[in-house]
Amino acid sequence: MRPTHCGNTGEICLHETGNPLSVLSEFGTVLPPRTTSLRTFSRAAAVTAICAGFAVTSSVLAPAVFAAPTAVSPAVAAPDVVDLGVTDILALLASGETTSVALTQEYLDRIAAYDTPYGTQPGLAAIIRENPEALATAATLDAERAAGKLRGPLHGVPILVKDNYATFDMPTTAGSVSLRTYQTKLDSTAVARLRDAGAIILAKTNMSEFAWHGTFTLSSERGRTNNAYNQANSASGSSGGTGAAVAASFGPAGLGTDTCGSIVGPSAHESLVGYRPTMGLTSVAGVVPLSAPQDVSGPMTKTVTDAALLMQVLAGYDPADPRTVIANEQNPATFVSGLSDTALEGKRIGYVQYDYTADEQARPGFAEQIALFDKAVADLKAQGAEIVPVPDFNHAFVSGTLKSAGYTDMRSSIASFFATTEATWPEGLAALAEPKDKLTFEDIIADGKSSLTQGDIDFFLAGADIPNPTYDAAIAEQEAGKKAMDEYFVDHDLDALAMPTSAGSATPDWSGTTFCDVGANTGVPSVSLPAGFTSTGESAGLELVAQRSHDAELLSMSYDYEQATLHRLAPSTTPELVHAIPATPTPTPTPTETAAPTAVPSPSSTAVAGGSNPTLAATGMDGAAASGLAGLVLLIGGAVTLGLTRRRRNLRSN
Repeated sequence: MRPTHCGNTGEICLHETGNPLSVLSEFGTVLPPRTTSLRTFSRAAAVTAICAGFAVTSSVLAPAVFAAPTAVSPAVAAPDVVDLGVTDILALLASGETTSVALTQEYLDRIAAYDTPYGTQPGLAAIIRENPEALATAATLDAERAAGKLRGPLHGVPILVKDNYATFDMPTTAGSVSLRTYQTKLDSTAVARLRDAGAIILAKTNMSEFAWHGTFTLSSERGRTNNAYNQANSASGSSGGTGAAVAASFGPAGLGTDTCGSIVGPSAHESLVGYRPTMGLTSVAGVVPLSAPQDVSGPMTKTVTDAALLMQVLAGYDPADPRTVIANEQNPATFVSGLSDTALEGKRIGYVQYDYTADEQARPGFAEQIALFDKAVADLKAQGAEIVPVPDFNHAFVSGTLKSAGYTDMRSSIASFFATTEATWPEGLAALAEPKDKLTFEDIIADGKSSLTQGDIDFFLAGADIPNPTYDAAIAEQEAGKKAMDEYFVDHDLDALAMPTSAGSATPDWSGTTFCDVGANTGVPSVSLPAGFTSTGESAGLELVAQRSHDAELLSMSYDYEQATLHRLAPSTTPELVHAIPATPTPTPTPTETAAPTAVPSPSSTAVAGGSNPTLAATGMDGAAASGLAGLVLLIGGAVTLGLTRRRRNLRSN
């Protein structure tokens, strides 16, 4: 298939072509297939080397080792960012080809250009709030890098976070305008780990209010988020803001939360990698809850490598979240190093050929979505997997056995969060409903500004305080379902299950999921991977589900499939910005006129934009420990290897 314009709306159309791995630009240039076994192995090894090199150098290198690092001009321009992922940015920063300030400014410029109405487009409405300190933080991190100090494996990388993650320096609204000034004293654990790793919290993204809707993103704080591939369509939910923002390159990656499909759904409908980890592998401490029995936090990225890297940062035991004790069963340090483009060889993959209901079959795009899923299964087989039909994985099993205890605790869980989180409350809000001295969900509803329907509100309010006998019985049923899911993998001798993330295409009113209950109700890890596009330009997702606490294996199988297919295409409605070249360079380029939002979509790649080979020169190493030198060599080698595998993409509109 090849992408072309569909009129002047910015949508993608796909048409038959002789080479399905070639993409024609609007100037007729043919881009060759983008992967080889050697290249993908080299990239995985390079990322591992950078991570290992950081760990060694940060712990043992004396300051003298970095006495004369490669100078980075503060006037350096940002590269094209549409196809950049996290590992790409790390290589550019390590080589001195760009700075965190330049990248941060470019992402802020893109938000300014595309998040509000422009041209014939309504804009994405994906961002609730930009971080006013983002550029200052970027400058600090640039200075630290120049001085040879790296905080962690994400040093200087801008990251987006959903607005239910508490941030000490920005309000946390959970999509509610009533909480516009709700300011926590501390970061959520996930955000704190990002900052400790050196990330820049660039902005907070829109979400379904209180994460309630899984088929669209609508909040009273920001309104409706639109799909980056067709802005008339839903961005899915509830992490639709992060999905649309990452797809449109408002940042290279972001965080979502998932109670039932809220990471994997937006990722499928925005052609991203959405990773819902084993429940408890990542902490939800400091995250405004929807339903505690099913809430997880996880990354939404452009590549599997980036998802694995973010998981290395996010995963691990957190005393503030008792469920994370299960994280001790895994070693997150293997998530990147374990990636392999031969991981599928010999793996037994359960092929879910579901007994779809009449309503599911009636959804727009059903036939094409299933055809794309079947092609994805064939691709798994081509990579050496053994495909195992699983006819007993059906509606009766999913609905009758994999039970949910979620949603009846919503009101109570939200009240508990407010009661246990140190924060400054919006003035007068807590006094709107009884009790007058506590902030509750009832106060927010009494404020009269919620985007939730009255039926939704009634459902929230109907939940009894927990624990209660009905809730306890539901938890027991859910635990039985978890055991049944674990046994299913063992009884069928499966390494993973394969299913379409959504058996329907995105529409203006619906962009949901079909199998969210599988991961959400049982807590096993699942991932949505780009699986191509329909003839009308809607993206498809392949969902892989693995055994509990087998996240490293799931990430590696996902990487193998991704590298064999490379389906992701950047959306045409948000092309690269075209900046005038200033006569005198300045540290932070000011936003300039944007290109028309109808560029041909460009294939995304795990390669970095740019053509030169990065180096990381350093002098003044007298007396440095041999182990420190080894760590620095790993950093250099990793950056150079990533640079050698990079491929610049110049598919801009004029």
